[in-house]
Amino acid sequence: MLSKDGQPLMPCHPARARELLTKGRAVVARQVPFTIRLKDRTRAESTVDGVQLRIDPGSKGTGLALTDEKKETDGHGTTVTVRRGLVSIELQHRGDQIHSCMQQRAGYRHRRRSANCRYRKPRSHNRTRPTGWLPPSLRHRVDTTFSMANRLCRYAPVTEIHVEQASFDTHSMSAGRTLKGAEYTQGTLSGTTARDYLREKWNNACAYCDATGIPLNIEHLRPRSRGGSSRIANLVLACIPCNTAKGTRLVEVFLANRPARLTQILRQIKAPLRDAAAMNATQRLLMEALEGLGTPVHNSTGQITMENRSAMGLAKTHTLDALSVGQLDHEAGDAVVRYPGQVLVAKATGRGSYARTTPDRFGFPRLRRTRTKQHFGYVTGDLVQANVPTGQWAGTWTGRISVRANGQHSLTTPEGRFNVRHRNLRLLQRGDGYGYSVRPEPAPSTSRKTG
Repeated sequence: MLSKDGQPLMPCHPARARELLTKGRAVVARQVPFTIRLKDRTRAESTVDGVQLRIDPGSKGTGLALTDEKKETDGHGTTVTVRRGLVSIELQHRGDQIHSCMQQRAGYRHRRRSANCRYRKPRSHNRTRPTGWLPPSLRHRVDTTFSMANRLCRYAPVTEIHVEQASFDTHSMSAGRTLKGAEYTQGTLSGTTARDYLREKWNNACAYCDATGIPLNIEHLRPRSRGGSSRIANLVLACIPCNTAKGTRLVEVFLANRPARLTQILRQIKAPLRDAAAMNATQRLLMEALEGLGTPVHNSTGQITMENRSAMGLAKTHTLDALSVGQLDHEAGDAVVRYPGQVLVAKATGRGSYARTTPDRFGFPRLRRTRTKQHFGYVTGDLVQANVPTGQWAGTWTGRISVRANGQHSLTTPEGRFNVRHRNLRLLQRGDGYGYSVRPEPAPSTSRKTG
């Protein structure tokens, strides 16, 4: 809720917001997250205690929660801290999509170079990077989390920011046990090379057909085009016919008719460390970005978050983890007494593409894209309300649109996707690079979160 002069006030209950709008004392300032602006009261005339923003960063998703903490006296006369959840937002990143697009672009360039199609030469890999540089897929995680936190600071009187910081020991995770001392420098390939290690492990034979005495290639079990890495656990030796036959298929598909061989190969595959590495690379830069908001930033550990969530009997989600970030003295009676029943899900969708052409499967331009982004006053990603007079989709619908030059725009709603004329649309909010939906907060459980 905003004051008359646009300053953030304490969040209010949805019923109170409806009452203010009905009486004409407030107007809608933003649809998502839903924000109203009072017409008859300034911040100086209001009582603002302040709220806390709690963030649980993740690789695929990040939880954000607005909370207020108050000191109350329990039945025994003891003063305890009571934490209430006001707003919960689950931010879904698209780092994997960005990584896939970057790999596709690299493949296009490699194809054009190998075909000698007058494309620029590859640049060296020892180029210097500016301080704080991150790959685009990781920079996206930092930027979107900071953007959502900055937005919440504009709409709510945030006085403190609490962030969970968790470091992952990828060496120990790879080994499957706790490492000590020199074990960190003496890994799987200590004193050897990847090819020599694989030759000894697979007896200098093809891992798929046991062929020997022929040239062997290093083969990725999970292809790089499908998110696989060059980690030694993802590599085997394969003869040229088997390597060509497998192509970019998964090993489970390629060896579907040979379960015994598939079981033998799958024994060496270990859990990927991509998410853990992403968290290690981004947590410091995220803290530095949040400190730029001018609000005190406090870090917390994952152990404290887990203890708070377990003590309160909460389920394992990013939003409930965010609610549990920060110190609570359970033995003294501190508790989380309320959490929002509905979660706003903000899925990062981007703001379009800079590409001027649409490529074919070889990476060559197939057609030229239009440079006009706005058609009949609408841009792809805008949040609109559609009043469809007749037909299968007759009624009032709200969702994001994809524009077309002929005015027959495509509307995406939770119930489906259909076409609607521009004259039947009403703009609610300009596209901001996110797609919004709502989900209920799950009941307490012992399930594990992913990402």
